[in-house]
Amino acid sequence: MATSFKKTQTTEDPTVEIQIPSFTPIGPLHLGGTQQITIGQALEATVHTAGKKPVDHSDAAAIQAAEVRASSNNVIAPGGVAASAQSAADYNAPIEFDENKIKLADVLAGAAGKLQEDKAVTKQDAEGVVSAELRNNPNLSTYPGGVVDSVTAAARLNAKGDI
Repeated sequence: MATSFKKTQTTEDPTVEIQIPSFTPIGPLHLGGTQQITIGQALEATVHTAGKKPVDHSDAAAIQAAEVRASSNNVIAPGGVAASAQSAADYNAPIEFDENKIKLADVLAGAAGKLQEDKAVTKQDAEGVVSAELRNNPNLSTYPGGVVDSVTAAARLNAKGDI
């Protein structure tokens, strides 16, 4: 089942439209007979827990850290999830009202399909994502139910093998 997301903002200016391409959700990664939650799936889970939150720079940093850990290199792909998150955070920064900002759901919908590579979330991955969000948040805190919580929960479930 493919899902498509669309954000439209109408003001006195012409309509601004951001379209996220359709995606098909994939199942959990199977490693050695056990199911594991991938980084992409953990990012997608954030849509359900904090999808209405406007993207800020700490979210973008956490998403970038997650994408780097999912891939075998440290290069951020143009047009990838991290690049989209950074663009959304930059776009949102000067905007006053949350209803006019790009939300996490707009950026993270279909994240697993947008990553060049994906892998099962580990404790080390979660620690890196937590560190990135904390470093980029002026209050030195993470958003409840946000990117960090989703990645951390996935790492815990993967470690327990209770999926």
